[in-house]
Amino acid sequence: MKKFILDANVLLHDPKALQVFDDNEVVIPVSVLDELDNAKTRPDERGRNARAVVRLLDKLRASGSLSEGVKLHESIIKVELNHRGNVPRGLSSDKTDNRIISTALGLKAECDCPVIVVSKDINLRVKCDALSIEAQDYVKDKITTDLESIYSGVKTVRVTPRTIDQLYDEGYLEGDPGYGKCYPNQFVILKSHNNQSGIARCVGSNRFEKFNPPQEIWDIRPRNVEQKCAMELLMDPNIKLVTLIGRAGAGKTLLAAAAALHHILNNSGTFQRALISRPIQPMGRDIGFLPGDLEDKLKPWMQPIYDNLEFLLGSDYQMLNEYKYNGLIQVEPLTYIRGRSIPKSFILLDEAQNLTAKEIKTVITRIGQDSKIVITGDIEQIDNPYVDFADNGLTHVVERFKDKAVAGHVTLRKGERSELATLASEIL
Repeated sequence: MKKFILDANVLLHDPKALQVFDDNEVVIPVSVLDELDNAKTRPDERGRNARAVVRLLDKLRASGSLSEGVKLHESIIKVELNHRGNVPRGLSSDKTDNRIISTALGLKAECDCPVIVVSKDINLRVKCDALSIEAQDYVKDKITTDLESIYSGVKTVRVTPRTIDQLYDEGYLEGDPGYGKCYPNQFVILKSHNNQSGIARCVGSNRFEKFNPPQEIWDIRPRNVEQKCAMELLMDPNIKLVTLIGRAGAGKTLLAAAAALHHILNNSGTFQRALISRPIQPMGRDIGFLPGDLEDKLKPWMQPIYDNLEFLLGSDYQMLNEYKYNGLIQVEPLTYIRGRSIPKSFILLDEAQNLTAKEIKTVITRIGQDSKIVITGDIEQIDNPYVDFADNGLTHVVERFKDKAVAGHVTLRKGERSELATLASEIL
């Protein structure tokens, strides 16, 4: 049996973490309970998680003393009260991280079993390593451990010239072409040894169709293959969930906003409004209180969206205000989405890499009948300190929905904003 010491950030990130260490002992230092107590009044997800953990621990008290250990499924949950004073020289006992270290050292001294600290705090894991304490990140909810392995939605394969001719002569390819596993709505770039090329879209088991992407959306023309693939997904009303990942300047937000305007303002009848949103997550130090009404307070956070809309509308502010007044375009934060149902809407969720898996689940489960949602973000630029490229909400959606016919994804790898912006993304 191993002893796993859980840091507070693990429980605040995933309240079910107590239940995933089967056949082992899960130790919660009393200092971690203090952190949960401080967080339980917060109105956000971390506050809800803190309350969920506290309720579970309170329920376990009915089965025995937590200080002696209570069985939960196949593991034992124990609150550790000892070893609070055994902080190594040079470390302050006022810090929770250091008290967790002292707990780990105390448990190591009194038992022969492995003692492992589980924390999402990199610095704590480094400290543990320096003190010969085994430490791990909490990886249960990480969808991948490799940035390059995340599903891209586009793959390149080598084929014979005859295969490409068949695609364009008949409009489709059928059977097993030897491309390896392909997912619904995945794009396959076919290349032959004589420099012929073609693009097919997977529409079913071993069936690939030639696709004819729109030449433009709202006067926006695609500049590369990935943008063409993205436009195809954005304009297809049968695909209810589109995810776009790309570095700064790749065009993901602009393409999605252009598709929103096209669907809403061309009187197609498919959608009744465009609902555009993004999480309120500052880059760097928060500027604090903002004066004015709700729209005034939100404008700094939503300005990137307004920039794209104004560009698409030719800086016609009066027209944009008229669309907003008539309810055709709504720009809102995610703060008040819980409990809503959003039918007949084209929804754009920008900067989704700053959301947790639970937060993005809350958003998608709000989608009503005849709605379409486009989720965009750059998983290499995350401002939320509690998620990374492997466990943020956007990555979760891409990986969980890649085998669903209702969804499609494209990773935009090439920056198109400007030569300088592209260079900065690559070298900085």
